[in-house]
Amino acid sequence: MAEYAKIFKAYDIRGIVPDELDESVAEAVGAGFASLTGARSLVIVHDMRTSSPPLAGALARGAAGMGADVIMAGLGSTDMLYYASGSLGIPGAMITASHNPARYNGIKLCREGARPVGADTGLAELRALVEQGVPAGLGALGTISSRDLLSGYAAHLKTLVTGLSQIRRLKVAVDAGNGMAGYTVPKVFEGLPIDLVPLYFELDGTFPNHEANPIDPKNLVDLQHAVVSSGADIGLAFDGDADRCFVVDERGEIVSPSVLTALIAVRELAREPGATVIHNLITSRAVPEIITEHGGHPVRTRVGHSFIKARMAETGAIFGGEHSGHFYFRDFWFADSGMLAALHVLAALGTQDGPLSPLLADYSRYVASGEINSEVADQADATQQVRAAFEGDDGVSMDEMDGLTVSGDSWWFNLRPSNTEPLLRLNVEAADEATLSDIRDRVLRIVRGDAA
Repeated sequence: MAEYAKIFKAYDIRGIVPDELDESVAEAVGAGFASLTGARSLVIVHDMRTSSPPLAGALARGAAGMGADVIMAGLGSTDMLYYASGSLGIPGAMITASHNPARYNGIKLCREGARPVGADTGLAELRALVEQGVPAGLGALGTISSRDLLSGYAAHLKTLVTGLSQIRRLKVAVDAGNGMAGYTVPKVFEGLPIDLVPLYFELDGTFPNHEANPIDPKNLVDLQHAVVSSGADIGLAFDGDADRCFVVDERGEIVSPSVLTALIAVRELAREPGATVIHNLITSRAVPEIITEHGGHPVRTRVGHSFIKARMAETGAIFGGEHSGHFYFRDFWFADSGMLAALHVLAALGTQDGPLSPLLADYSRYVASGEINSEVADQADATQQVRAAFEGDDGVSMDEMDGLTVSGDSWWFNLRPSNTEPLLRLNVEAADEATLSDIRDRVLRIVRGDAA
């Protein structure tokens, strides 16, 4: 029997093909998902990995065996799945392992209206179903049909972005990382005054050029070079399933996702003054400051898309942003879309005359360490030692929403454990480099020992 405990993660199903995830597993998941949701219809999208079409077919067979009619949308991005689920009002599945290496694949699931399925919202129940063996469907088999949703997806995105139809001509370099952006970007950009500089648009799940993981700076080097050498106005980089977006400015400098969160928040607040905007606790302190300055209501959450989506639904927030390059939109069924975030940045850039870097300067107020990982044997003990070292300092506040966050007048840091590895993750932000270095080194000396 498959090791379901190993492949069922917090937010999706993911494993090595075929050792951990094969067609029999996908078929069982399809049957279980149809049973769990009681869906009469569902939609399936898949990425460019060679294992993806067979897994999509197997998942469809499992769902059809339970009487569900299955719409096969073919190649697409994860946010295209959300469009499909939201616009059609049915549950959906995306076959992808996002930025993981070629030997992996996975299944992302959502209920009708693109509502997330995670460990606390059905994934644990689904795992129990497939482990026990899903009872055979009692009625007639469902149908399996194909439908092209790419054009509808592209057109819908463009209706959600104010000013996009008025942008000036822009030269835009895009690194698709051999992932799904190579398929979706040409259709989304169709009809816009954009001169495209494409990098790695060939769909190739072996990722021959670099990992499709733009959160790692080494995977942005080619894009940075392309922006500068081509004289592009902006560079965009997407991950393997194109649900995350990172930006490079005209100088070839990487733009912090916190800066993008603030920029898009201001744009959305101009459309709906006084709205709520969600940000996680390791986005820059500038984000809630700027939201407040523009009349919005900032709400802080834990790290992780399930927490962001839940808080957005609770508060009716118009927008949410994370440090990881995920951006969430109320009017996109509270789901995340890297492509929609990219269109917002293009609209902001193209409806004014200056370059990107000065436009973004107003949204960047502090210096940040980025995430620093330390391997520790006892995460809780190391965290407690850090707490003890800082709790006597004047003007310091602490909270434990997600790990330990310690805040001073001109700095803050968050230290939180990894859910899957013996690591502590440190993020530090301060008003200047000297303060940043001091706080960072002080924490790391405690976490790693005096040798740090």
